[in-house]
Amino acid sequence: MTAELKKLFQSLQLRQFAPVYLIDGEEPYYLDQITDYFENQVLSPAERDFNLTVLYGKDAEWAEVLNACRRFPMFAEKQVVILKDAASLKGDSGENKGLNSLLSYIEKPSLSTVFLIEHAGKKVDGKTRFSKRVKEKGVCFTSDKIKDDNIPQWIQAHGKDIGFHIGQRESEMLASYLGNDLQRIVNEIEKVRINVPREKELTQQIIHKYIGISKEYNVFEFPEALTGGDRDKLYRMLTYFLANPKAAPMPLLIGSFYNHFNRLYQANFLRGKTDKEAAAALGISPWLVKNILTSAQHWPLHRVERCMLLLGKYSTMAVGIKNTSSDRELLKEMVGQMME
Repeated sequence: MTAELKKLFQSLQLRQFAPVYLIDGEEPYYLDQITDYFENQVLSPAERDFNLTVLYGKDAEWAEVLNACRRFPMFAEKQVVILKDAASLKGDSGENKGLNSLLSYIEKPSLSTVFLIEHAGKKVDGKTRFSKRVKEKGVCFTSDKIKDDNIPQWIQAHGKDIGFHIGQRESEMLASYLGNDLQRIVNEIEKVRINVPREKELTQQIIHKYIGISKEYNVFEFPEALTGGDRDKLYRMLTYFLANPKAAPMPLLIGSFYNHFNRLYQANFLRGKTDKEAAAALGISPWLVKNILTSAQHWPLHRVERCMLLLGKYSTMAVGIKNTSSDRELLKEMVGQMME
């Protein structure tokens, strides 16, 4: 949860309500969280019967929205009006289109109404008069889409928020398997916590058992098969990924190899350290560190550095720079050169 979002929820919990809120952006997870709070937490159950109005932009007339906002609450201090799918709201004509049709209310909002405008899917143009007025009179929050390479970090932060430790390796596994759908990620983590309520850490064994990521064929076992000397497993996995390219896209494989070789590089400087000290330095679970330290004994710095240079080369080729080969051909070539 971002600092801006935490500040928003803190003000809501303290019942410091602005007359109007505009939430927009491409990431639905946070927008849904905010909307759910307005719908279920601002008013008591008894107050909601008379003072909660939920409208949808594709169905509601702009005048209906304004009339709802201008009503007085019944048997309560505040009423809540929520306009969902606001991007679909139609105005009457001329300049009075879409959200601009609400401008007259935004300029003079009712202090007894808490008005939430949910504009999911894209940002509202911040240069418009409507957007500027909302910022003057109320609160704006944009829920930006999180970049794919930042998803593992987001997963770890979410785990910290709920008191459930998720390591770097485990967060990378979830990101590769579940993608960037934050709600799906949260649901899967919650499913695990329901099944193993006493566990304080998400381990790979738990992931394999309750989330269903294949232990035999996943991108994080692949680099270990290469540096661990298990040629049978390496060839078996390579054959599988060549036959099922969607299971391991080249950018994901390269990222997995890079993280692995980066740990091997660091491990070359950790000789003489205890497993606990090495695990802390590498940012991985103690039970994983033995494999890394063992592999580092057979992969000295010059060999690791060579592989990292290869990863840089194939990373650019994977996005089409100076390359006409397929991902399958690149994968075979890259693994072959690393084994030399």
